[in-house]
Amino acid sequence: MEPREPLAPFLLAFPGPLRDRLVAAVLSGEKVSTSGLLAEYELEGEELPPVGERSALIDSEGREVAVLEMTEVRVLPLGEVDLQHALDEGEGYRSVAEWRAGHEAFWHGEEMREAMGDPSFTVDDGTMIVAERFRVVERLDGGGVSSG
Repeated sequence: MEPREPLAPFLLAFPGPLRDRLVAAVLSGEKVSTSGLLAEYELEGEELPPVGERSALIDSEGREVAVLEMTEVRVLPLGEVDLQHALDEGEGYRSVAEWRAGHEAFWHGEEMREAMGDPSFTVDDGTMIVAERFRVVERLDGGGVSSG
């Protein structure tokens, strides 16, 4: 088997129970979209992923568990996130209000504020969101094999 090119990591949340739930939702097909803050990309000096880009979904243990392909990338104000996007996040949200409450709790959390370098970081209707849609191209055997 030919070794593949290394892929950029696709990280959901921070390592731990939330990431584990999100990765499981991606692998089950329930989660086909995610939301990030445009400010995070700017802070890290990262370009937005182009449609067609493939990346490696990373679990809480740092293992590559799947190859994802970006199928849509939209930048829009938080106040314009639609119900379909909220449903496609695969986290059980039944309304945009539920989706927003869950995401605000994450974005206003200590880990995110630390990552943003701003202990009072908050979002509002005008905060720019990166809404990404993706598909699983390949599942990888993320467990069992250790190189050290």
